Amino acid sequence: MQITKSEIKEMTGVITMVVEPADYQEEVQKELRQIRQKANIPGFRPGMVPVGLVKKMYGKGVLADVINKTIGAKLGEYIEAEKLNILGDPLPNEELTPEMDLDNQDTFTFAFDIAVAPEFDAKLDGKTKLTNYVITVTDEMVDNQVKAYAGRFGDYIDAEEVQEGDVLRGTIKEVKEGGIEKTDAMLNPNYMKDKKVAKLFVGKKKGDVVTFNPMKAYDSAVEVASLLGIKKEEAENLTSDFTFEITGITRHVDAKIDGELFAKVYGENNVKDEADFRAKVKAEIESNMAEDSKYKFGLDTKAAILKKMEKVEFPKAFLRRWVLATNKNMTEEQVDKDFEAMLEELKWHLAKDQLLKHFDIKVEKEDVEAYAKEVARMQFMQYGLMHVDDQYLTNYANEMLKKEEQLRGIVERVAENKIYEAIKGVAKVEDKAISHADFGKLFS
Repeated sequence: MQITKSEIKEMTGVITMVVEPADYQEEVQKELRQIRQKANIPGFRPGMVPVGLVKKMYGKGVLADVINKTIGAKLGEYIEAEKLNILGDPLPNEELTPEMDLDNQDTFTFAFDIAVAPEFDAKLDGKTKLTNYVITVTDEMVDNQVKAYAGRFGDYIDAEEVQEGDVLRGTIKEVKEGGIEKTDAMLNPNYMKDKKVAKLFVGKKKGDVVTFNPMKAYDSAVEVASLLGIKKEEAENLTSDFTFEITGITRHVDAKIDGELFAKVYGENNVKDEADFRAKVKAEIESNMAEDSKYKFGLDTKAAILKKMEKVEFPKAFLRRWVLATNKNMTEEQVDKDFEAMLEELKWHLAKDQLLKHFDIKVEKEDVEAYAKEVARMQFMQYGLMHVDDQYLTNYANEMLKKEEQLRGIVERVAENKIYEAIKGVAKVEDKAISHADFGKLFS
C-alpha cells in the first residue's frame, strides 16, 4: 500500500492511501470461502455452492468491507509510526477521494484530512506564583460540628406542650358541614410561611384545638394537599378555615455530650473524654479543610497552566467539522455555542498529557483504588456514616470501578492531583492562613 502525507500547513494536512489488489485480495478470498461454507442457498448443499455464484452474490460487499477495514488499520499504523500527534480523528476528504467503481477498478485511492496538535509549553516554573491556603479551624467551627453530631445522633420524645420545631399529630377538620376531615394528620408549624399562624400552636397541649386557614398559613397548594391528603388541584380552590385537634407532640432532642455520643461518632473506646472528642472533631475538620484547600490549589494551578496556552492557535475549522462528524445529534448552532468550552477542555487534555510525560507520572492501580475509597468515604459521610468499615469501603469502591465512566473519571482525578503535587515542587508556592468565611469568598 502506498501512503503519503502532504506538508503540514497551519496544523492541517492530507494523508493519501492507494489500496492495491495485493493489499486486500487474500482477505477477500478468505471471507468468501467462509461465506461459501455457511451459505444456505436453495439447490446447493452447504459448502458446495459454486465459488463464482458466491462471488457474484457477495463479492462487492465483501470487497468494500475488507477495504474499509484495511485502510482503517493501516491509517492507524501510519499515524503511530510517523509519531503524528493528531487532534480528533482523520476525516474523509471527499474532493481528493475518487468515487469507487467496484466493477471496473482494482486500485482505489482514499484521502483523509488530519489536524495535528500545536506546539506549546504548559510547564510552570519558579516564576509562577501560587497560593496554598491554610484554612483556620476555630473553636466556633468545632462547637458547631459538636452540635451537629449531637443533633444527628439525638432522639425523638413525646412531649406534653408544643415548642417551636415540634411535630404534631392530630385530626384536621374543615369548618363546614360535610367538609374535609383527616385523622392522624402530621403538621410541623415551622414549615408554615405565616409565622403568626405558626405561633398559635406554641404552648398548646394534647387535646387543644387550633383554628387556622391552611392555604394562608402555607401559601402552597402542594403542602396543603399533603397535609389534608387531597389532590393539589383541590387544595388550590380551598378558602375554608380548619380545626386541628392535637393528639400527639413529638420533639427532637440533641444527644448528650457524653461517652455514648463519642462511641456513635468515633467507635467504642476511641475517645477518652470531651476534650479528646473535641480534639478529634477539630482534626476531622482540618482534614476536610485541607481537601478544600487542595481543590482550590488545583483550580488555580489549572488556570495558570491554561493561561500559558491562551495564545496557542488551533485548527478551529477542522475541529468544528470533527465535532459535527462524530456527534450526529450536534447542530452547528450548538457547536458555535459550546466551541470555546470544548477548546478549553482540549487545551487541558493536551497540557495534562505533556505534564504527565514531563514529570514521568504514572497512575498506578493502587492510586486509583485508594482514591475510589476516599470518594466512597466522602459519600458515606454525606449520609452521616462517619466511620464505615474498611472492608465495606473497599467493596463499595471496587463496585464503582467496574463502571467504565466512573473509572475513567477517577483515573483523570488521580492524574490531575499528581500533576498538582509535582507543580508544588517547581512553582513558587506561598502558604497563606485564611478564615473559612474568607476562603468561601474566593469562589464568588
